[in-house]
Amino acid sequence: MVFKDQYLEISTSLPKSASIYGFGESTRPDGFRLAPGRLYTLWATDIASANPNVDLYGSYPFYLDMRSGGLAHGVFLLNSNGMDISYQGESITYKVLGGVLDFYFFPGPSPLSVVQQLTQLVGRPAPMPYWSLGFQQSKYGYKSVSELEYVVSNYANARIPLEVIWSDIDHMDKFKDFTLDPLNYPADKMKSFLEKVHADGQHFVLIIDPGIKTESNYSTYQNGLEAGIYIKDSSGNPYLGQVWPGPVNFPDFFHPKAQSFWTSEISKFHETVAFDGLWIDMNEISNFCSGITCTLPANNSCPRADAPTQCCLICDSTHTTKWDDPPYSINKLGSHKDLWALTTATSATHFNGILEYNAHNLYGFSEAIATNRALECVLKKRPFVLSRSTFIGSGRYTAHWTGDNAATWNDIGYSIVGILNAGLVGIPMAGADICGFLSDTTEELCNRWIQLGAFYPFARDHSTYDSKRQELYLWESVAQSARKALGLRYRLLPHLYTLVFEAHILGSPIARPLFFQFPSDPITLGIDSQFMLGTGILVSPVLSAGATSVKAYFPKGSWYNLFNYSQVVNAGKGSYQVLSAPLDTINVHVHEGSIILLQEEAQTTAEARKTPFTLLVAFPLQSSKANNPEPDIATGELFLDNGDDVEMAIVAGKSTFLKYRAFTLNTSGFIGARVIHGEFALQQGLVLQKVVILGMKAPPNNLKINNKAASPIKCSYQVSSSHVEISGLSLPVGKDFKISWSKMLI
Repeated sequence: MVFKDQYLEISTSLPKSASIYGFGESTRPDGFRLAPGRLYTLWATDIASANPNVDLYGSYPFYLDMRSGGLAHGVFLLNSNGMDISYQGESITYKVLGGVLDFYFFPGPSPLSVVQQLTQLVGRPAPMPYWSLGFQQSKYGYKSVSELEYVVSNYANARIPLEVIWSDIDHMDKFKDFTLDPLNYPADKMKSFLEKVHADGQHFVLIIDPGIKTESNYSTYQNGLEAGIYIKDSSGNPYLGQVWPGPVNFPDFFHPKAQSFWTSEISKFHETVAFDGLWIDMNEISNFCSGITCTLPANNSCPRADAPTQCCLICDSTHTTKWDDPPYSINKLGSHKDLWALTTATSATHFNGILEYNAHNLYGFSEAIATNRALECVLKKRPFVLSRSTFIGSGRYTAHWTGDNAATWNDIGYSIVGILNAGLVGIPMAGADICGFLSDTTEELCNRWIQLGAFYPFARDHSTYDSKRQELYLWESVAQSARKALGLRYRLLPHLYTLVFEAHILGSPIARPLFFQFPSDPITLGIDSQFMLGTGILVSPVLSAGATSVKAYFPKGSWYNLFNYSQVVNAGKGSYQVLSAPLDTINVHVHEGSIILLQEEAQTTAEARKTPFTLLVAFPLQSSKANNPEPDIATGELFLDNGDDVEMAIVAGKSTFLKYRAFTLNTSGFIGARVIHGEFALQQGLVLQKVVILGMKAPPNNLKINNKAASPIKCSYQVSSSHVEISGLSLPVGKDFKISWSKMLI
């Protein structure tokens, strides 16, 4: 251990057999499992995530250690300073620019329990509104309200589900927060547009950047100046930077008056624009200039109309302090760039003298807290915030996306690793820009990406200003894939929402690596081209051009195609399988032992919530287990509420929670539901219409519903796929029930 002013170093040794994960956020061509010989730099930086192996938007000083046999533990260094972490296979060395060595150890012993223990410390993930699970469309470059209307109507005409339409900085008046472009986004047209969006059960989210333009007649700027809530430079003046609107000051969210300022500005803007959530971007902090202090130019316009991202301030970097030029230089951007390059000076100060040097990695976190609290106050319901810059604990307040990726086949693969890394540190509501943000996508890439993106926890198509349009309806092949993949996503909404509830209550990731469910299978430790949703759904996407099949790994047990139940994989103890994957197909399978609740396809989540339920029960393929003396068991859960209440909890009258259990032994079987607080589901009139049982070697005999003969009920058996469908049930979701067959007595 080395302990010096502005430098801490400590190392630990590891066995060669250990598999290590974590130390985000960066784009990892090596994959989810860390590669020996890599240096991981933690410093929140605005650089496109299309760039591999450099520090990106977030800082996650945490790692998960998997040992042979499936035992896991986690290590968290609670330190927000910049740092390099060297992983050499048999050792980990931290090189930290300050703070303290405040380590927390999580004993597991399973990887899932490690994440649950971490989030118990840093905060459980935020409850997400139900609508946020729907498909969402965005682009930097929607130039007018009419263009938003055009996009929404085209999705409707193509019968592709669309839940949320987004607005990037296009809606702003000269890129100023809390304003509307009076020509292209006039308030009256925005109001009419949003009235229709909301009437159709859809939602609207817009962007806010932290930089507030320094303009004398701009009320937001003046309000912040009067409150004294801007970050200060080394001379005690508001630190001057430059972002999209030109010269800006940055709110200091550590300041005790910042919350009321932020809430007030959001509230006043919401009176003009009835948005449903907020997107906070550029919060690393991003700055188009680099300087210890900067001033306005005397005779030049700023920003330049022809080059808005080119620094137009006069910046001085000759009077650096020890906070701007520390004795150890972390590997920022892979080339030891100055800490203050393209962000604020690290000698700048927050409230009560807190140095940017120490607090830099917390800026996005602090803005997410303020934005979450403001939305809760303004909307009086569950907030939705999407933040680019995050820290461990950010998941308590915000969702996250992986930033400015590119429309490449490499980036579609990187996206899975990015989402798994976010879930590892308690940010389960994560996604990547579907079809790619930078450059022009292709029909085939966008086709495969919507198939994958349909199963991201957060599913949004987004692209940059100068890229070609990539809305899903533009190619018929992509539209067909979108209808198919999103159709299954919307059927899975009850299950996905239950995973959101589990994340909020326990901290469990929504999207998980395979080894979370199968930790003792050593092959799963290296797999990051597939992932699981919860414990029972396996997603195996195509990630390469021209492919019409995919080589997928299936851990032990029986797996069933979730689209039509026709394809059955009996993996034994675990095996690779080559699966057919035509251009319109992604492989999604459900594992034996799972019970999953589904509803029907719809264009919005509001429509889907009104449809009947199907109960899907997956048993092991019984043909391979004849005369088994032990019953096969399947379990599942369902959480229901109105999707908007601030509190997400099991509360009488406001929510319903159900536990499902099923088992079968030879020719007998049973499926039952135990309901906690069924009043909510009964008030909503929700019904279970169908039960699908997978893995049956014969149709059920002597079928009974709640101990009564089920003769009016329709029951069919599919020999080729070994599954039974029991339909016409009309069972209230809010009441206990039991279905039995053959000689089973309960």
